[in-house]
Amino acid sequence: MVVTDLFVGEIATELIKQLLEISRKSGLCKSNAKSLMAGIEELLPIIQEIKFSGVELPSNRQFHLDHLSRTLSEGLELSKKVLKSNRWNVYKSLQLVRKMEKIEKKIYMFINGPLQLHLLADVHHMRFETAERFDKLEWSAKKLEESIGNFKTGLGGGGGGWVEEAVKKLEEEEMNWEGSFGNNFYSGLGIEEGKRKVKEMVIEWENLNVVGICGIGGSGKTTLANEICRDDQVKCHFGNRILFLTVSQSPNVENLRAKICRFITGNDGIDGMGYDLVPKWNLQFEWGIGTPMLIVLDDVWSLPVLEQLIFKVAGCKTLVVSRFKFPNVCNATYDVELLRRDEAISLFCHSAFGKTSIPPAADSNLVKQIVDECKGLPLALKVIGALLRDQPEMYWVSAGQRLSRGEPICESHESKLLDRMAISTQFLSKNVRECFLDLGSFPEDKKIPLDVLINMWVEIHDVDPEEAFAILVELSNKNLLTLVKDARAGDMYSSYYEICIMQHDVLRDLAIHLSSCGDVNDRKRLLMPRREAQLPKEWERNADRPFDAQIVSIHTGEMKEMDWFRMDFPKAEVLILNFSANDFFLPPFIDDMPKLRALVMINYSPSNATIGNFSIFSSLANLRSLWLEKVSIGRLYESTVPLKNLRKISLILCKINKSLDESVIDLSQIFPSLSELTIDHCEDLIHLPPSICRIQTLKSLSITNCHNLEKLPPNLGNLKSLQILRLSACPTLKMLPPCVCDLVWLKFLDISHCINLKGLPEWIGKLSRLEKIDMRECSLMKLPYSAASLESLRKVICEEDVFWLWKELKKVNLDVQVAEKCYGVDWLDDD
Repeated sequence: MVVTDLFVGEIATELIKQLLEISRKSGLCKSNAKSLMAGIEELLPIIQEIKFSGVELPSNRQFHLDHLSRTLSEGLELSKKVLKSNRWNVYKSLQLVRKMEKIEKKIYMFINGPLQLHLLADVHHMRFETAERFDKLEWSAKKLEESIGNFKTGLGGGGGGWVEEAVKKLEEEEMNWEGSFGNNFYSGLGIEEGKRKVKEMVIEWENLNVVGICGIGGSGKTTLANEICRDDQVKCHFGNRILFLTVSQSPNVENLRAKICRFITGNDGIDGMGYDLVPKWNLQFEWGIGTPMLIVLDDVWSLPVLEQLIFKVAGCKTLVVSRFKFPNVCNATYDVELLRRDEAISLFCHSAFGKTSIPPAADSNLVKQIVDECKGLPLALKVIGALLRDQPEMYWVSAGQRLSRGEPICESHESKLLDRMAISTQFLSKNVRECFLDLGSFPEDKKIPLDVLINMWVEIHDVDPEEAFAILVELSNKNLLTLVKDARAGDMYSSYYEICIMQHDVLRDLAIHLSSCGDVNDRKRLLMPRREAQLPKEWERNADRPFDAQIVSIHTGEMKEMDWFRMDFPKAEVLILNFSANDFFLPPFIDDMPKLRALVMINYSPSNATIGNFSIFSSLANLRSLWLEKVSIGRLYESTVPLKNLRKISLILCKINKSLDESVIDLSQIFPSLSELTIDHCEDLIHLPPSICRIQTLKSLSITNCHNLEKLPPNLGNLKSLQILRLSACPTLKMLPPCVCDLVWLKFLDISHCINLKGLPEWIGKLSRLEKIDMRECSLMKLPYSAASLESLRKVICEEDVFWLWKELKKVNLDVQVAEKCYGVDWLDDD
């Protein structure tokens, strides 16, 4: 059905609403509005029937329907004019009455003319097709009668025959169809909301030909797809024309295509008894193309395979079930939601006790503890529940303790759960799989700043930032992580610190499990799965030998000098210090990391941590990336050894403590190669130190959410290499210094949410390479005359009152967008 068909019903509905309002407002038009409304109400059911029929209309009928659509649109526009008219303007009201009468006449002419002929044509086609189908049914019955003698012999002789085998297979599939829970137990556990959303995509969204169900391994995707196929409303909508096929990792594509083709054309009679047709006892022999039908492709792993199984036929809808998302094929995808706690308890109890609730004799707190560790994943609940069934109480206690430490209950648990889920990573390329395993380096249930990951991946996987970001998108599409981004993120000048990711705890456990194989000294990643008061004893027992880890991730509370022991890391390139403390002493073994390239320190305590042993930074000669979050910056002195290789510094939620003041340190001497500096949510930053402006290698300067920043240094224009300048959400900043116009390489200027900023510099037109300005929430009264000279400017994001100021410049190829309202500091809620 063409696009215009889909909008006729909506137009008619909106027209009725407008006419009701007209009836109340305009006295002279009241009778005509009610009369026209009555005609629309007669026509609306017919329009809806055509809309949801799934049949593509012939060109002549489409012409009539298009004409009706235009007439209804004219009526809608006319009703709006009536609403705006003055009821005491009699002359204008009479004009509107005449126009409404003309539209009413057009509608009734359609009802009494072309519509009647369409009905007669439909009756004629129905009689012809019915006779043809009965002829083919009679022929098929004769073929069936000829085959009746072979019922007992089968294809190879002997007992049973192919009919008996088919019936046996049907019975086996019926048992599988009911699922492992029996009596549709699982269908009541968190699946109803998913059913409602998928049914809406399958039945109501006529313009979506291919839709998807996506979720991690063991999340209940196939169960949900089965429930959709069994639903009475779905079966009624598709007239029981539902084909369920399992594709798998190594499919026979030609065989699957043949099954689908026979199903679509209606030639799926006796030869189709061995196929996964749902339900098999209602086979039909011939269906006209355009008849509604549903094809379910379960367990899809490959995009090339999927593309070969999609048939673009009128009325045919395809439901794709996969661990991965296929945005280029699926018009819409439903992400399977994990179980709530009460649902998880019911499922676990069914697996462990054969009941839907915790038995009186069981330890309620222990059961809930184990359920919570399963994180709402149906597969984990089923596997662990089955393993604990009929086990003694001490076994349950041990299981709870092992799960809380991120360890498997037993080898059976490990093989059945994690190995099942590990399939998701086996088909990743080497680099993508390594990046997935890196995610186990971060604490559970915490948002991971993407900038940290990008820096890690660039340094240790030999990829550039763009390729690293593409890896992130691939992992997201494969449902191995969840991307959480700022509304502004995603374009060319988005900062990675505006984006973060989340990972389900079970997937994190999988990454840790796959990274923890082999001897502790030989592992590529040395990780602490949970926060501990001290370093693992296993590390201490093996500290007499060097550790070969490339990534070292530590998660502790407060650490003093005596809490550390000496460890040798000759190959370590990334050190991640996750902690929650008010005081934290940097580990002395940083001295024994000669190849360290990225250092990440994230404090999850409510207050900033005071860092001890800050002078150890002098030994990090190869450090290229530094991320400090919620710490108090120690003093740097002139005697500090320059960090010549340091390229990126990110200070997030830190206390600066005047450590950057020019009276204390010359930053250009300490960081001679710095290219990116990010300072975010640092409340005690009042003045930007002038020595920053002497770092000639600086390409990106981001000072954001620093609410007490009053002014920028007057020599900012000395940053001749600067391409990106972000000053977002600095409400105390009142002006940009004129020297900003000397930033000859500047391409992006972000002054969004600087609510007290008075205006742009007068000579901003000198920025000949400036491509984008983000100035949302900046209510400027005027633009400098020189703004018209910004020859490279292609995009401006601003408020509505400023929108017209830019439009008045009449610049060619300038895209001016009114900003959408977006408020949120959800990423600050991790504590």
